[in-house]
Amino acid sequence: MARLTDSQRRIAIAFSSVLALIAVIAGTLALTGGRDDDRAQRDGQANERPAGERGKPHGGSEDDAAGRVPRDIVHATESGGKAVNVTIDDGPDPVWTPQVLDVLRTYGVKATFCMIGPQAQAHPDLVKKVVAAGHRLCDHTVSHDVTMDHKPVAYQEKEILDAKKMIEDAAGGAKVQYYRAPGGAFTPDSRRIAADHGMRPLGWNVDTKDFELPGAAGIVAAVKNELANGPTILFHDGGGPRGETVAALREVLPWLKSQGYGFSFPQITQPSR
Repeated sequence: MARLTDSQRRIAIAFSSVLALIAVIAGTLALTGGRDDDRAQRDGQANERPAGERGKPHGGSEDDAAGRVPRDIVHATESGGKAVNVTIDDGPDPVWTPQVLDVLRTYGVKATFCMIGPQAQAHPDLVKKVVAAGHRLCDHTVSHDVTMDHKPVAYQEKEILDAKKMIEDAAGGAKVQYYRAPGGAFTPDSRRIAADHGMRPLGWNVDTKDFELPGAAGIVAAVKNELANGPTILFHDGGGPRGETVAALREVLPWLKSQGYGFSFPQITQPSR
């Protein structure tokens, strides 16, 4: 084998050095890229709890081409036009739910009842009465944990799906059509879980704060003052004494009718484009 000249040896050494440098650079880029990918993934997970979802309109539909229930938070009415959605949370309650049902029947109003799973399980007769009266069912979780948006996805899923089963079993098979996060603590994961199981995430526009017991007049005033925010109104039939809510409903329902409002249910699917 011919011996290399000094010049050839120098060229070979230089070439080897270049190859080694290229290998080092390539390894560094691969490592950095991997770290960037990991960081991007972590950042994406950290941003999976977007601000502004607590009872506020959520922009952008996420319904898919297969026509499944959309994942975005609904506030719109099914009927469109000048109408409102009456929603009732935290029941059913053996004292207050029957009184709420009586007022709704008196004024010919249909509402959406967002029920807590164990409450529904304990009072299946009331759940059946709600369904028989033509109202709709909404899943309000098992334990009404307002910090759900800080909990693991598995916890959120169990809270939502266990409550759904409890409510549907109590209803004798009627379907739960909506999901409302306790305190509006929605996450993209909870919205996905709900929608993938046939429940439209449901927000609100008018918070009567009746759970704070502001008096019937205060509840009515909240409706009148906040109605410009949108059509979905939040009341409660559970979680405490609701005599003020019942009294407020007796006043506010005929007032809404006198102002030309109709009554609807929250939209489940997006309108056709």
